[in-house]
Amino acid sequence: MFKKLTIRDLTMISLFTALICVSSYIRIDLPYGPPLTAQTLAVMLAGSILPPRHAAFSLLTYLLLGAVGAPIFAGGTAGLPIILGKTGGYLIGFLVGAVVISLIRGKKSSLIKLGIANVIGGIIVINLFGSIWFSYITGMGMAKTFILAVLPYIPGDLLKAAAATIIANRLNKYLSYNNSHKV
Repeated sequence: MFKKLTIRDLTMISLFTALICVSSYIRIDLPYGPPLTAQTLAVMLAGSILPPRHAAFSLLTYLLLGAVGAPIFAGGTAGLPIILGKTGGYLIGFLVGAVVISLIRGKKSSLIKLGIANVIGGIIVINLFGSIWFSYITGMGMAKTFILAVLPYIPGDLLKAAAATIIANRLNKYLSYNNSHKV
């Protein structure tokens, strides 16, 4: 069935959980639009480097820590109300998106494969989950939700996908972590 987690596995899972937690505090305010946070970059990196099961554990740990009150969601927020609130779909999308990235990337990834995986899992999947939930909670139609809660963030998401692709491609050559693990 599943291989037992090693100390190295637990270390990598914990490292990416911590990276995602810290990234929620990294915010760049732009003069022309919404602020950029580093959360999706960290989620894309987790999916680009960790095997699918480990990416899932890392993001599940992040969500559970935030749900029980650790101030690790965007802007230092925490608690179940955030997950159940209007942006909670994005948080759930982080979990699904990281796993999708890892599955698309596969064991032997190339720069192009990583780029495609980050766009699909890190932008499309996360925004799909987030916008559907946002629309449901706010009662706003999908078109208005897309214009308000997705469209302004796409340029930043594309930059983060490119950065995650380049960083992960380089790290994967040195870590050899992906190639030694089975799903």
